Amino acid sequence: MASMAPPGLFHRAVAWGQRNMPTREGMERNRWIRPVAHRVLHPALWRATRRSVPRGVALGMVTGILFPVAQIFFSALLALPIRANIPAAALTTFITNPFTTPPLWLAAYFVGSWFLRVDQHFAGSPVADAAEQIGWLPWLMEAGAATGLGLLILTAVLAGAGYALSALGWRLWIARKWRHRRHAKVD
Repeated sequence: MASMAPPGLFHRAVAWGQRNMPTREGMERNRWIRPVAHRVLHPALWRATRRSVPRGVALGMVTGILFPVAQIFFSALLALPIRANIPAAALTTFITNPFTTPPLWLAAYFVGSWFLRVDQHFAGSPVADAAEQIGWLPWLMEAGAATGLGLLILTAVLAGAGYALSALGWRLWIARKWRHRRHAKVD
């Protein structure tokens, strides 16, 4: 079965991930992590297993979306109690970047306003009309509450989906390795 991606695209993405993935040595030199380095640098947190990688992906989604700054630091710190893979968590925080954050926040506003029924207050709900009708401060308070709730809902959904997809991907990868190993013995 032919792949739809151009040849080498997957390998370039893997190489980019390996180049940008935090290393244990880099973490040892980081002055912010030095006080907890003995815990953060535990080998089990850096080993990729079928349980730690999906946990890391879900944690990276949570810290990437909910923490506006120091996302990698928080993902490494929060990986300790849940035994998540630190490189997977750190790499997944890049889900939010200058290109994805505005659509994410806009989607969060729409999801939150749907749950809070904010649109019922404004006919048509255009931003300018709403601000003129009730003033900027009340509208901003409603929009802030809707965006905050939407971010929490999107975080839960995306973290669950990331966990499930990475667990499924891990399972498919292992099945593929076993299939190749079995075919290698037959040939």
